[in-house]
Amino acid sequence: MTKEDKNRTIDELAATLNSVPHFYIADIGGLTVEQTNALRRLCSKKNITLRTVKNTFLRKALERTGKDLSELYSVLEGPTSIFMTEVAPEPAKLIKDFRKKSEKPLLKAAYVQEACYVGDNQLEALISIKSKNELIGEVVGLLQSPAKNVISGLKASGGKLAGIVKTLQERN
Repeated sequence: MTKEDKNRTIDELAATLNSVPHFYIADIGGLTVEQTNALRRLCSKKNITLRTVKNTFLRKALERTGKDLSELYSVLEGPTSIFMTEVAPEPAKLIKDFRKKSEKPLLKAAYVQEACYVGDNQLEALISIKSKNELIGEVVGLLQSPAKNVISGLKASGGKLAGIVKTLQERN
């Protein structure tokens, strides 16, 4: 591979990393071909892009993103793959589910919602992160709650008032 090809590959990887809001760096080395293909199929179903990269290329691409991702440099050893996604917790959930059948993939690090998470021990924290749509839904629910309470209170009061009027009407 010529130097120009390497630079082009690094620039493409940096552009890809800049285009996705979340990515996970993992070790899938040691998986059989069948396991790797199964992992790729799962990723495809969940709209996650899985790409195996050389550590030196990834480090240079991380440097070229324009973000401070220096915390991630320390994990760039051994086999490295990147899970890229639009929905923050999906790769973490996929990794956890896949590990029910296999020891790998091992989470090395993740860049989620502009924060770096380093180490496999961060998997549970990453699973519990809520997506943007979930947060929006919660905020909308909270905003609607007071209005719903007022409306239900008015309906209940109106029902009581109607019952009183009807009772008075029947007495006369």
